[in-house]
Amino acid sequence: MTNEATLEKLIEMRLTTMADALRQQLADSSMEQLSFIERIGLIVDREYTSRKNNHLKRLIKHADFDQTQASIADINYAPTRKLNRNQILDLASCRYIPDAYNLILLGATGSGKSYLACAFGVESCKNFYTVKYLRLPELFIEMEMARTEGNFTKIVKQYAKYKLLILDEWLLIKLTEVQARDLLEIIHARHKHASTIFCSQFAPAGWHTKIGEPTLADAILDRIVHDSYTIEIHSDGINMRHEYGLKQNL
Repeated sequence: MTNEATLEKLIEMRLTTMADALRQQLADSSMEQLSFIERIGLIVDREYTSRKNNHLKRLIKHADFDQTQASIADINYAPTRKLNRNQILDLASCRYIPDAYNLILLGATGSGKSYLACAFGVESCKNFYTVKYLRLPELFIEMEMARTEGNFTKIVKQYAKYKLLILDEWLLIKLTEVQARDLLEIIHARHKHASTIFCSQFAPAGWHTKIGEPTLADAILDRIVHDSYTIEIHSDGINMRHEYGLKQNL
């Protein structure tokens, strides 16, 4: 088989990165000093790395992050914010995800909850976990539409599959009973199976009133607070969005 025929077959099998790597080796006489196994290894490594990078790009794109530029490395640890760097770095390792633990991010408007949540989400993608970010009001709209179209169960199963779900604007306003029941379905489906990040202005002690119906509130909180790590972001009256701008490090 000629080299051109081999290259054509690699391209036909959609192994274009391997084809490019082989083409480069054929043009580089220094490669003749390497053994056959070493040269094959280099070609396979190129294809493997390319596929991993493409997979990561797809995960980040499908996560629909509010702030795709969010990075653990760029978190602002100003003393007034009272953030525990060791805790954040430990959680950034994503060890909590296989254990199906949750994260509760607390702070006032503009304190940087969304940025921190997205930073954790990006790290999860880097570990090749499926992630989805959305605001809680958007979830309720989607579930209401699904109920109307007869796809409610399908939506619940869909959200149960994400290894990390980020719910921003958590319980900003008091829920209706229908919303509370919908929320319980999502939380129950994910309980002990997947992790969720809750971004809230209110501590869990105040969630009961926001959920409304006592029995539903008890059921939802029971499935969240006992298996969660909490990070409280202090802003000391400083709005991080105004201080640094929406696209700057929060």
